[in-house]
Amino acid sequence: MQLSRPLEVEIAIPVRTYDIDFVGIVSNIVYIRWLEDLRLKFLDEHWQLYKQMEQGYAPILAGTEIEYKRPIKLIDKVIGRLWVSNLGRLKWTVQAEILSNYEVAAIATQKGAFISLQNNRPIPIPEELYKKYSEFQQVN
Repeated sequence: MQLSRPLEVEIAIPVRTYDIDFVGIVSNIVYIRWLEDLRLKFLDEHWQLYKQMEQGYAPILAGTEIEYKRPIKLIDKVIGRLWVSNLGRLKWTVQAEILSNYEVAAIATQKGAFISLQNNRPIPIPEELYKKYSEFQQVN
């Protein structure tokens, strides 16, 4: 049974030679870049960044936690998935998993908020995004 994964996105992730560390596995810092790629995919599909900026706000990242489960090597097939796990009044949380050859290689949680571009202060979660998230929750 698949757990609820509101607004989930998925990308195929190519492992590049420059992602590999001196022992032949993907370096831990590369996962941060992959999480950024997943968040950008989320924004492309669900909440376009350019529209946010036109309206005077943007998302910020407040924290990242990653648990590494298994190493990833250059030849592995890698898939990333990210979804919204919580949307509060001011803060958002996304969860992600990185799969290597269809097995979980890492899980991550990231937390953040939206800020006003005028004063860099937090603003409430945009109503349209909250509505989209809530509609998913009602269907599932």
